Amino acid sequence: MKEIQPAVTFDLWHTLVYVTPDEEQRYMQRQLDVARDALEGSPPLPGARALSGAELRALFRQEYEAAVAESRTGRSVTPVQQFERAARRARRRPRTRSYLSALRDLVRTLRFHVAPDARGTLSALRREGYLLAILSNTTGEPGRYLRPALSRLGFDELVSGYTFSDELPWSKPAPQIFRHALDRIGSGPAAAVHVGDSWSDVEGGRRARMAGTILFTGLQNYGQEYRRLFFPAGLDRLPAQFRVRTLAGAIPIVRRLVPPPRR
Repeated sequence: MKEIQPAVTFDLWHTLVYVTPDEEQRYMQRQLDVARDALEGSPPLPGARALSGAELRALFRQEYEAAVAESRTGRSVTPVQQFERAARRARRRPRTRSYLSALRDLVRTLRFHVAPDARGTLSALRREGYLLAILSNTTGEPGRYLRPALSRLGFDELVSGYTFSDELPWSKPAPQIFRHALDRIGSGPAAAVHVGDSWSDVEGGRRARMAGTILFTGLQNYGQEYRRLFFPAGLDRLPAQFRVRTLAGAIPIVRRLVPPPRR
């Protein structure tokens, strides 16, 4: 029987990459503006009520927040679905391509920062024979818009695969998305550890029956809106199996939970 190769999956935002709190706040507000502008450019259906830009922005914001809440149940609601739901409520014919084009341009302007120790930690684990993957919920932007940025930052050379929730029916903490990510790189939950900064990482790894989960607390300086949406009351105190403040600190825990493959 073939031995399953050990693996480590990593969350993306506030684990491997981050933006400053001010940048994050501006970015999230601009996501709403992009949707508002695209809704304003979407032709109204017959009998549609005239809505102001502020009202259209509020409609999309409601759909975005509903998508965040739904993601906590393990169901993925993509940015396109959010936009088209808002358009239906506004009784407009959605110009989805216009929305996606503007959203792609917005992501391109975002200044990503690589987490301290990220490249070194991934390189060390890769040298020891671990399979590596990035697993991210993508509620605000499609994963295909993140891939070019991650490639420019050098992650393509370090990981074996990317899994983004907008490309699947599931989001973290659904166990299916963890199993999917591991299956893509040729590993399995019993031989894998997940590292991330949020409840969905800890709970999802547990539900997927992974060998262990590690809560990374080194980049939890979130923007105001990000914290409100993704860390509501009750989810800011996380019962974690292991906690580390540096990514390098996860390496000995990973070795203990799933030893590196025999050479």
